[in-house]
Formats: sequence, C-alpha cells, structure tokens
Amino acid sequence: MDPITLALCLAGVLAGLIIGALMVYYHSKNSSTGLVTAATQKAQETISDARRESSEIVTEAENSSIARRKEIDEEIRDRRREISRAERRIEQREESLDRRTENLEKQEETIRLQIEDIEMQEENIEDQLEGLKEKLEVIAGLTTQEAKSELLNKLDDELREESGRRVLAMEESAKAESEVRARKILATVMQRITSEVTAEMTVSVIPIPSDEVKGRIIGREGRNIRAFEAATGCDLIIDDTPGVVTVSAFEPTRREIARTALDKLIQDGRIQPSRIEDAVDRARTDVEKRIEKAGQQAVADAEVTGLHNEIIKTLGRLQFRYSYGQNQLRHCIETSWLAAALAHELGADVEVARVGGLLHDLGKAVDREIEGTHALLGADIARRYGLPEAVTHTIAAHHEEVKPETVEALVVICADAMSGSRPGARREQVEEYVKRLEALETIANSFDGVEQAFAVQAGREIRIMVKPDQVDDLASTRLAREVSREIEQSLQYPGQIKVTVVRETRSTEIAK
Repeated sequence: MDPITLALCLAGVLAGLIIGALMVYYHSKNSSTGLVTAATQKAQETISDARRESSEIVTEAENSSIARRKEIDEEIRDRRREISRAERRIEQREESLDRRTENLEKQEETIRLQIEDIEMQEENIEDQLEGLKEKLEVIAGLTTQEAKSELLNKLDDELREESGRRVLAMEESAKAESEVRARKILATVMQRITSEVTAEMTVSVIPIPSDEVKGRIIGREGRNIRAFEAATGCDLIIDDTPGVVTVSAFEPTRREIARTALDKLIQDGRIQPSRIEDAVDRARTDVEKRIEKAGQQAVADAEVTGLHNEIIKTLGRLQFRYSYGQNQLRHCIETSWLAAALAHELGADVEVARVGGLLHDLGKAVDREIEGTHALLGADIARRYGLPEAVTHTIAAHHEEVKPETVEALVVICADAMSGSRPGARREQVEEYVKRLEALETIANSFDGVEQAFAVQAGREIRIMVKPDQVDDLASTRLAREVSREIEQSLQYPGQIKVTVVRETRSTEIAK
C-alpha cells in the first residue's frame, strides 16, 4: 500500500476520534445523558465513515498500483522483445558477412591460381618465340635486328620515292587551284563592299550670330576663353574671320564636347566661367548618349545581336577614333562585312567571323586609358562580358600578337587588311601627327602632381593643369622645365613646343 495513502487514512481516523472525544467531553459538562449518547453515536458514525472512506482509498490505491505494475511489466516485455529481434538481426548480418568473407577468400584464391597459370603460359610462349627466332635467324642468315633494319630501309626508299611524286603533284594542283580560288573569293567579297572615304579633321567651325558674341566668348581680360579651354582641353581660335569661331583639338571626342558646349553657350547668351563648366558637363553627357547610339547603330549595320550593353558603349567610342585618317567605327563595320563574306566563301563560321570583325579594334577605345595593346585589351573586354572563346581569339590574334589557331581568326586578319589597304582608306601623315600629340600628353601626365594635360595649337603647345595642393609656384616652374627636357629627349618634331603649367586655386563660400 502507498505510504501517503496510509498516512491519510490514519489521519482521518485520528481526526474522527479527536472530534468524538471533544464532543463527549463538552456534552458531559453542559448536557444531559441523552446528549452524551447522541454525541457518542455521532462520533461512531464519523469513525465508521472515516474507516469506510479510508478503506475505499486504500482499495483504489492498490488497484492503481496493480494497473501501473502491469503497464511497467508490459513495457519491459516489449523492450525485451525488441532487443531480442535486434540481436537476431545482428546475428543474421554477422552470418551474412561471414559467408561473404568466405566467398571473397575463395574468389581470391581462384584468381591467384589463374594468374599463376597465365604467367606460366606467358613463359612458355616466350620460350617458343625465342626458339622460332633462332630458327629464322639460322635460315635467313641474318639476326633479327639486321633483318628489321634491311626491311625498314627498303620500305623507306619506296615510300620516299612514292611520297615525293605525290607531294609534288599535290603541290602543283593545290597551287593552281588556290590561286584561282583566292582570286575569285577576293573579287567576290570586294565587289560586295563599297564605302565612302572619311577624312579626319582637327578643327570644328562654329557659326555665331554676330561678331559681338566673340567678345562675350573671350570675356573680361580673357577669363571666359581661359575657363573654356581649361574645362575642355581644346584650343579656341577667335580671329578676324567673320561669323565663325573655331575649336581646335587633335582628340575628336574632346573636340566634339567642346563644340557642343560652345554651341549651347552661344544659344543661351550667358557666357561666364560657372556657366561654361555647366555647359561642358551637359555636353559631355550628350556626347556619351550619342556614343551609345552610334554603337547600337554599328551593331545593327553589322547585323550582330546579343552583345552586352557595355561592349556596345565601348564600340560607340570608336566613332571619334581615327587610324591613319580612317574612322575606326566605320572600319570595324566594314571589317565585319568583309569577314562574314570571306567566311561564307570559305565555309567557316560566319557568325564568329562577323562578331570578331566588328569587335577586332574594340581595344582602341580604351588603349589611351589602360596599358596594353589594343588587340589584347579588346579580347579582355570581350572575355569579361561573356563572349565565346572563338570570338575573343579572333580579336586577340588579328595582329598576330597571339598565334591565330582558327580559320575565323585568319579570316578577320584578311578582312582587317583589306579594309585598311583599300585606296584612299588611310593617310599616314595624320596618324603620325595624332601619335605625336598623344605622346606629348602622355609625357606630361607621367609627372607627379599633374591633373590634366592638353596638347593644343596643333601640337606646338602643351598645357598642364596641376593640383594646387601638391605643386606650388616654384614647383610649377621646375615642372615646366622637366617636361620640356623630357620632350626634347623623347620626341622628334618640327619647330618648337611651348610648355605651359597652369596652377589655379579656388576658394568658395556660400552666402546664406
């Protein structure tokens, strides 16, 4: 029996006895004998009820204990059955593993015996071959090596004579056929391509409504024209020619930005340094939009699809780039047409040749900003934006800096040469002039403290904008002397080149 239940029963009985005794005691003093008897009966009834309740509680506790014991016994039996099943499974697995181990050992033994048998057969075959070789040597009167050498020499002579005749015949046939085929392909392709010759200009002439506008462009003590030339890097020529102002610069993108900005300033009429800077910024944004549009038009003209937008923007910058007087964007489109036509005639991949021809000079758009040759720079750009390796290879190999390994790469090389070598396509004098101006700016930009450098006056002057917090007035004089000395040592040029170092300090406050 549960100790707690037994304690409760005893407590109930004890409480009943105490209550009965108290009642008897109380009524013995204050009541009659009838009251004592009634109290006694009441106490006996209370004790009887307490005994009955305690008996019921004891019985219920014993039943609960018996049921719980049955549940525990049942759970123990289930656990024992599960353990017995697990043990039987483990024993079965062990027996299975033992059988597999025995089978593997038997197979290993069988294989070992087979290997030994094969080795014995090989030894027997080798002995038989040696015997046959000795018999053949006795019959032929030659050793094995001598017989092999004699047979090979005889075969060499026969093959050399036969291959010589065939190679000669094939060379003659191939030479005759290739000449005819090459003439036909080149004639067919060249007939398909016609394009205008674009002459490069280094000045832009801007009409003005009246000559009094020239005074506003110059500004008080020339501050407007100085601000304009500093912001654009172009030379603004204002002479006695009526009704026009000339913008001069060898870099066409910079010249176009300056032309657009000056045209907007003339239309607006308010020309001052702060307005000039705003106009140049707006013009630069406008020119960038035109560059992107030119790239999209070039892709459409070449019938190329699927190019990344950054490649199209970079390609559009070539509309302001010239090589020996030939516009590079038109040259790329022309090369794409030629490459596609050549690839079609030769049975090569037309699309690879078309895209490779269009993008072969892509690196020329960035070769003035990034170190490296334009062929490898263009291939890196194309590879960065996910173009196939076949296309990037044609770009990298079009000047044979990388060995051309595909037919399409050779096709692009031929198309590039055809576009650049046609009559009137290029002029070497302009390219040399542009290279000299680029070299001037490169030399100036190589010095510490230089912010911008512009070659103006047709290369007769280099203007250098320095950072005022890094270069003081004395250092500006020293910088001009060092740049002029470097130009004398590095370049060959007619006449003289003026080196001008500009150091400008600005202080700005806002009135509130």
